[in-house]
Amino acid sequence: MLKFSANLSVLFTEAPLIERFELAKKQGFEAVEIQFPYELPPEIIRQCLDQHHLKLVLFNVGADDLLCGGEGLASVPEKQGEFKTAVTQALEYAKILKPNCINILAGRCQDQSKKQLYLQTFLKNLAYALTQLSPLGITTVFEAINTFDMPDFLIHSTEQMYQVQQKINHPDLKMQYDIYHMHRMGESCASDLKKYTDKIGHIQFADAPHRSQPSTGEIDFKKLFSVIKQSNYEGWTGAEYNPIGETRNSFFWKTLT
Repeated sequence: MLKFSANLSVLFTEAPLIERFELAKKQGFEAVEIQFPYELPPEIIRQCLDQHHLKLVLFNVGADDLLCGGEGLASVPEKQGEFKTAVTQALEYAKILKPNCINILAGRCQDQSKKQLYLQTFLKNLAYALTQLSPLGITTVFEAINTFDMPDFLIHSTEQMYQVQQKINHPDLKMQYDIYHMHRMGESCASDLKKYTDKIGHIQFADAPHRSQPSTGEIDFKKLFSVIKQSNYEGWTGAEYNPIGETRNSFFWKTLT
């Protein structure tokens, strides 16, 4: 199944976040996602969703200093209390916004001698998040991020995501498969999407190497969209790219479907 959601954190940035819901609807989207929705109260986001008949399908648990070059929250042993606080905040939003999935960013391990400790901490934190999110019917997802854009990111391959899933072994824990990141790491995205269909809870995409819209780089999206469409995948496929030019002029990739 192939159904697209618009990531409002990177699309329509010509306008404030509160105005992007309407812009996404005008482009034909039925669903949106937001990386970190916490700049707006959940009640306001709910109003925007209802007004424009949109579904919010995904957002992230807060990640502390990750986007500023730090290690983030989810794997740092000394930050387990802060991580639980971030999960509580996400829960408060989830109860109002009712997303399909909530994503947890593993973060960086900048001291490689501590990598196993960080991985163990990540597993514990994922298990904790599942106890909080599963009762609400929410799928917990986590993603692999390429180490060119984010050096030292703890999880950076499909195989690593699979191993984490195997260790936790919970039906509500799924991969967030990002085509851009996995292509940058040299993975065969078509093969992964076929092999791990039932283990993927959400898909995101951008072209490489510049993380722009499809048909501006080196990824064969006609092939990948066909793979998703013909698979048993039932989740959403999120447009999470940095548009070249105005966002409204970037949707020519829809013809690839």
